[in-house]
Parts: sequence; C-alpha cells; structure tokens
Amino acid sequence: MKIFTNILVFLAIALIVFNVTLLDFRNPLKGDSVVAFIGIAASFCAVLILLIFKMSKKIEEKSNDQL
Repeated sequence: MKIFTNILVFLAIALIVFNVTLLDFRNPLKGDSVVAFIGIAASFCAVLILLIFKMSKKIEEKSNDQL
C-alpha cells in the first residue's frame, strides 16, 4: 500500500508540473489556462488527501503496536 500511495503522489506532482507548462501567464483566465488551473487545483488536492491517508496509516500502525 505504501508503494501504491507513493506512486499516486508522484503522478499527482507530475500532473501539477504538466499543467503549469500549459498556463499562459499573459492571459491566465482564458482558454486552456483555466483548464490548467483546475488541473493544478485537483492535483494539489489529491496530493493533500494522499498525504493525510499516509499519516493516518502511520498513526494506525503505532496504535496497533501499543495494544
């Protein structure tokens, strides 16, 4: 499970980098830039959710070790 979440975090970060390359900084709210902003936001949310999941698994493992 750890490897799978690490792969998903890496893919989400790769999507953030890809979407940053699609941004048009002269017209940030027109055309493909809006789609890129949405993609960046969605990928950032995915990274946060996966990191929270990894932390919760670590807490769960520590609590099971104490019992």
